[in-house]
Amino acid sequence: MDAHSDWTQDTTLPERTRFVVWVRTAEAHWHARLLIESLRTFGGRLGRCPVWVLVPDDRPIDVAYEGMPDVQCQAVRVDGELEGYALADKVCACARAEELAGSEARSLVWLSPYALVLQPPLLLDLSPGFDAALPPVHIRNVGSLAAEPLDGYWRGVYAAAGLEEAAFTLESFVDAQRLRPYFNTHVFSIDPSRRLLQEWRELFRVLVKDRGFQARYCPDELHRIFLHQAVLSALLARRVPRERLRLLPVHYSYPLHLHSRVPAERRPDSLNALVCAVYEETLRYPETLNGLIVHEPLKSWLAQGAEAQPTF
Repeated sequence: MDAHSDWTQDTTLPERTRFVVWVRTAEAHWHARLLIESLRTFGGRLGRCPVWVLVPDDRPIDVAYEGMPDVQCQAVRVDGELEGYALADKVCACARAEELAGSEARSLVWLSPYALVLQPPLLLDLSPGFDAALPPVHIRNVGSLAAEPLDGYWRGVYAAAGLEEAAFTLESFVDAQRLRPYFNTHVFSIDPSRRLLQEWRELFRVLVKDRGFQARYCPDELHRIFLHQAVLSALLARRVPRERLRLLPVHYSYPLHLHSRVPAERRPDSLNALVCAVYEETLRYPETLNGLIVHEPLKSWLAQGAEAQPTF
């Protein structure tokens, strides 16, 4: 990638920001490398921050990041009690990243490997006044409607988190549903000193091991897949005061795969207007953009990257 990179001209650097990406497959390593290149190219002063690539401990450390400065691979062991449960590896990876961060980081930024950084993601830097920054969910899915009582699924989640009722609501981006706190986790930032991600893992373990909860409220794939988001959302609603929770605008996690479903008045003018874009596990240019236009220099950069995608 040889596009102009403005971070090379910026001598300032947030000393306590770390980016983290979790990678499970050979294909995901390619996507993660493209993500890191997008961060380095378009990330401004945050583009120079260290990146940790977390991988399963039963697989060799990948060499895909050789030659990339300030990129380190770290092995993560999935809790044996959680192994095989939907997205449990992501929860364990987040908790491990928080442990690794220790007191070194003020902002621990999680990025899906299926994301691209297109402008400096400045709101992911939590200094000085925030403990967490997340966007609302794209669509309701299993979210709890604010105007309705908690159902059994969310009652169980709230009970595990020690929360009776959330103090605020938010709106899902694509389908505009008013929900109790329910956050998207493709892109988010956490202050690791709060130990929120380790508590997330513990609460998630409690509900995964609760056979009654699983049998009654998680019999279908949808409720199992999104349990990790529900638990984190309830935990943040209890632990983080609303004034210290930064609700990220949607252009920090814009869903390219849902672009055709986004109401016209909520669509960006171009891909260049976004800060972070997320997509499903295949990147095909220009099909992945679902008709969203893109201008130079991003257009050439993206085309070059997509053309380099190997066949797995």
